[in-house]
Amino acid sequence: MKDARKETGRQLARARRRRGLSQVVLAGLIGRSESWLSQVERGTRSIDSHSVLVQLAEILGVSLEDLTVDERGGGMRRYEAAAPIRDAMTSYETLPSLLTRTSPKAQSADLTWLSNELRAVNRLYQAAHYNTAGRRLPHLIKATEHAAQSAPAKRRRAAHTLRALIYQSAAMTLNRVGEAELAWTAADRSLAAAQDADNPLLAAASAYRLGYVFVRMREPEKAKSIALSSAASFSRISDKRDPQRLSLVGGLHLVGVTAAARQFDRAEVDANLKQARRIAAALGGDYNHFWTAFGPTNIRIHELSAAVTFGDPRRAIDIGESLNVSRLAPGLRGRRAQVGLDLARAYGQQRKDAAAVNMLLDAEHISPELVRYDPRTHDLLTALIKREHRASTPQLRGLAHRAGVI
Repeated sequence: MKDARKETGRQLARARRRRGLSQVVLAGLIGRSESWLSQVERGTRSIDSHSVLVQLAEILGVSLEDLTVDERGGGMRRYEAAAPIRDAMTSYETLPSLLTRTSPKAQSADLTWLSNELRAVNRLYQAAHYNTAGRRLPHLIKATEHAAQSAPAKRRRAAHTLRALIYQSAAMTLNRVGEAELAWTAADRSLAAAQDADNPLLAAASAYRLGYVFVRMREPEKAKSIALSSAASFSRISDKRDPQRLSLVGGLHLVGVTAAARQFDRAEVDANLKQARRIAAALGGDYNHFWTAFGPTNIRIHELSAAVTFGDPRRAIDIGESLNVSRLAPGLRGRRAQVGLDLARAYGQQRKDAAAVNMLLDAEHISPELVRYDPRTHDLLTALIKREHRASTPQLRGLAHRAGVI
C-alpha cells in the first residue's frame, strides 16, 4: 500500500509539472492546502476523497488511471467491435476507382437499404446495445463508401447525406464506449461528408457529435468552441420554428454545458442551460430529432451530470430524484441508465456506498453495457472497492466483476 501511495504521488507530481502548475495553484484549485498536496506527492498521505481525485484528473487533463496504481490488475473492458470498425474505416477500398475515375467493382449498396440499416443501428445505440451496434457498423461503413463513390450524379447528395449520418452513428457509438480517438476520426469524416452533401443541417449534427468527442478526449475548450460557434452560426440561418433545427441548436448548447462543467465554469454552465431551456420551450417537449434526445428532460439530465462534475452531490441528488425519465422516448434506455450512473456518483461523493451500489444495480438492469463501458462508472467502482464494507454492500464485488473492474 505504501509503495502504491508513493507511485500515485509521483504520477500526480509529473502530471502537475507537465501542466505547468505550482503546488500552491493546484492545491487552491481543489480547495486543499499546499502542505496537503506536498504530502500526497511525497507519498506520506493518500488522496482520501474520490471527488478530489476526480477534480485532480479533470484539472490536469489526465484519466484517473493515470493518477492511481491498480493493485488488483483489473481494468475496464475493451470494446471488441473497435478493431473491425477501424479496419473498415482504413480499408480505402474505393481509392483505386477514385484514382481511375471508374465505378467501384463491388456492387453499390442500395440507398434505401443503407437508410434502414442506419436507423436500426441508431436504435440499437440509444437502447444501449453497443456491442450489437458495433458489429453492424463495419459493413455499413464500407457500403456507404461504395455508395458515395458509385452513385449517379442525381443521387450523389443523397449518398453523401447517408455517409455523413453513418459516420455520425459510428462516432457516437465509439465515443460512448471510450474509443475517443477512433470516434474523432468518424466524426471528422461525418463533417466532410456533410460538406460534400452541401447540407448545413448535417454539418450542425456533425459539430454536435464532434463536441462530445472532444469532451471525451479531455479537450473541453475545443468542445465548447465548436459547439457554441456552430450554435451561433446555425441559429442565424435556421428557421426558428423547425423542430430539427431547434433540437440541434439546443443540443449544441448541451455540449457547451458538458464542456464548461469539465472546466469547472459555473457561469458558462448556467448560461448554456438558460439557452437550452429557452430553445426547449420553443420546441415544446421531449423529442429525438437527429438522435439528440433534446428536450426539457435531457436538459435536466445534463444539469444533473454537471452538478456531479462540480462535486455538488446534494444538488445532483435533488435533481436526479425529481427527474421523470418516462417523458423520454421509449427507446432511450441509455439516457435513462445515465441518470442512475450520475446518481450513483453523487451518492459515492457523499460516501453513501450502499445507495451508490443500489443505483448502479438499477442502471445495470436497464443497460449492462453502459455500466461496463462507462469510464466514470469504472472509476466509481474502483473507489467503492477500495473502501468496501462487505456487510453493507454485498453485491458490490459481483457488480465490479461484471463491469471488468476486478
